[in-house]
Amino acid sequence: MLTLIKGNFMSGTLSRFTLVLLVLVGFFLSTNSSFAFQEAPPAAEKKEEGDKPAAGNPSLFMHILKSAGWVFGPMILAISIALIALVCLLAMELRMATSIPPNFVEEFTDLVNKKQFKQAFDIAKEDGSFLGRVMSQGMSRLQYGIEDARESAYNMVDSIKASKEVAITYLSTIGTLGPLIGLVGTVFGMILSFMELGRPGSTPRPDKLADGISHALVVTLLGIGLSVPAIFFHAFYRNRLIKISMDTSLIADDLLTQMYHSTKKAAGQPGAPATPAAPNVPTKSVPQV
Repeated sequence: MLTLIKGNFMSGTLSRFTLVLLVLVGFFLSTNSSFAFQEAPPAAEKKEEGDKPAAGNPSLFMHILKSAGWVFGPMILAISIALIALVCLLAMELRMATSIPPNFVEEFTDLVNKKQFKQAFDIAKEDGSFLGRVMSQGMSRLQYGIEDARESAYNMVDSIKASKEVAITYLSTIGTLGPLIGLVGTVFGMILSFMELGRPGSTPRPDKLADGISHALVVTLLGIGLSVPAIFFHAFYRNRLIKISMDTSLIADDLLTQMYHSTKKAAGQPGAPATPAAPNVPTKSVPQV
């Protein structure tokens, strides 16, 4: 069983998180490279223009930054930083090897087999992992019977799971707010454009109209771009938390059962029930038809 557990634990190592970071860095580098290619005008156009000064042609990245504005730009930037912080925090906490350490399982099982129950309780109490907290809570109620210990351990699993779900819920909130922020930016940009069209006694300036429409589209793009990873990581970490909670419950139940029967054997009562047995009651024989 320990070999199977260890194989499952190593699947949640930090290499996945490092791979995600490398993919994101590569994406941003390729995006900046494409922006740099867009900035350079073709050589044929330079020859045709001659000595005529070229008009300002900012890159797409700088155009997005300018069009986002001083209100929606910092707002979306702050939410993006919070999203990255939440993803990194959950990536470090919801790892299988951290939640259910294989070394802890091996050491605990070895101490129980050696009848060193006090040392087993001490390592469970000192371990701050998901499984360690559940085991220390269940073992504290083991003197009242295996069923009471299991119920206490399951309650601890639900308590830790609820605390982890708080951070995961924030991902869902960000995923919901992204399109709404984009919608507000769209409406605000269209209002700016119609204000330019409605100025009395003057011809609307095309550059002002373009600024309003560009603001509307850019904020919508940023809002949707913020929502997509938030929704993905919300589903990803929610499923991971469910799997970790189920595995922790199963392993904790096995370890508690093993320790309960080991303590009974050590006390010279192999298989003795936690509660006194009911007296024998004579039963009436049922006549056969």
